[in-house]
Amino acid sequence: MSVGEEVRTEQGKPQQSLGTAAARNLATTTKSAPQMQEISSRWLLRNLPWVDVQGGAYRVNRRLTYTVGDGRITFVKTGDQVEVIPAELGELPALRSYEDEEVLTELARRCRQRDIAAGEVISSFGTRTEEVYLLAHGRVEKVGTGPYGDDAVLEVLADGAYFGEAALIDPDAIWEYTARAATACVVLVLSRSDFEQVAERSDSLSEHVGRLRALPDQRTNKYGEKEVELAAGHSGEPDIPHTFVDYEARPREYELSIAQTVLRIHSRVADLYNQPMNQTEQQLRLTVEALKERQEHELVNNREFGLLNNCEYDQRLQPHDGVPGPDDLDELLSRRRGTKFLLAHPRAIAAIGRELNKRGLVPETIDVGGNRIPTWRGVPIYPCNKIPVSEARTTSIIALRTGEAEQGVIGLRQSGLPDEIEPSLSVRFMGINEQAVINYLVTAYYSAAVLVPDALGVLENVEIGRWR
Repeated sequence: MSVGEEVRTEQGKPQQSLGTAAARNLATTTKSAPQMQEISSRWLLRNLPWVDVQGGAYRVNRRLTYTVGDGRITFVKTGDQVEVIPAELGELPALRSYEDEEVLTELARRCRQRDIAAGEVISSFGTRTEEVYLLAHGRVEKVGTGPYGDDAVLEVLADGAYFGEAALIDPDAIWEYTARAATACVVLVLSRSDFEQVAERSDSLSEHVGRLRALPDQRTNKYGEKEVELAAGHSGEPDIPHTFVDYEARPREYELSIAQTVLRIHSRVADLYNQPMNQTEQQLRLTVEALKERQEHELVNNREFGLLNNCEYDQRLQPHDGVPGPDDLDELLSRRRGTKFLLAHPRAIAAIGRELNKRGLVPETIDVGGNRIPTWRGVPIYPCNKIPVSEARTTSIIALRTGEAEQGVIGLRQSGLPDEIEPSLSVRFMGINEQAVINYLVTAYYSAAVLVPDALGVLENVEIGRWR
């Protein structure tokens, strides 16, 4: 602006006072601390009881159990053709611990694909079991007879499940239920005749099957643990049974996992731009927040110790109608004593609310730190956006009993680390490089352990996109 030039407002009138743009040059701006959209409530980290681990590992000792080999089977889909991964056949009880890849490949090749229409009966109660079915896609209902002769749905199976596995070992096995397709299904079928033909050609498979058939029947409780022999209600002087409690020979050990990053701050920024907020502190604060978000994600999704991957097969349930209804939540809670809380994606909580509204039910809420948390049967349902939602708009709901004293799920960490700012979270100064950049190593150690299988349950394949 030249000397004598008159300043005018937006309306073209002469300006009569100092403008705000110029005034800000002499003012200290009121500002917020740096904000971050990624920060969530992290209810899992808040509510999980944490146990200090020395030596970087936690060993879970359990009673010896004979129920092994239960798991999910993974398939490969090419166009409309589905194939089972040969190594995944080891999830079948008859093939557990069997590792001959050539034989497993031959068995996988003999699995025949079959498409089943909704409502079709796959097997009937009382008939001889001749085939094992591997469920690649869809839902199958196990139907039994109710107390008054009507049909009753005993269980719902979904992707990755199998049924009819007794056909591979016991030639006299019969179906103890009727298997009926609840939706259109794709299954792979392995017949006992094909299995026996492969066993006749393979000495290793024949010996493996022979060992399984020769094993004596172990007396177990309903959890698969070796039964403790007891006597009760007797009189006189009968022989008291002898017993002992056996342990697993190779208990599982959970090693602490790690999340790390190197935070870099130029010394010029750290020296000159620390008012009114310390730049180093704010950089560390946001880095730690991101690290905690990743920590909770790993506790839910990690393949080694994540909750979704460590839930036992018999603790995985399928919703009877696809949507998360109150009956499904009741079934989930009934599988364990003392469920402390449920975890669900916010969209799954909305779907639960829709189903309750349809039935005229209003869930109770509780106050947790100023937040209104919905409950079901008194068990809080915490939101967790780390639980994945598939492209088909399905997700999972997790139920946990927590604490060492309750034989539940626990978090693992190691406190007392050098330069620790929180338990099991440290920030170490790594020096200044030749470009005058200060380096800090930010590290978090963590893991989670399931002490007994029924401490953790999952309601899988919950549909959250159905509105009617």
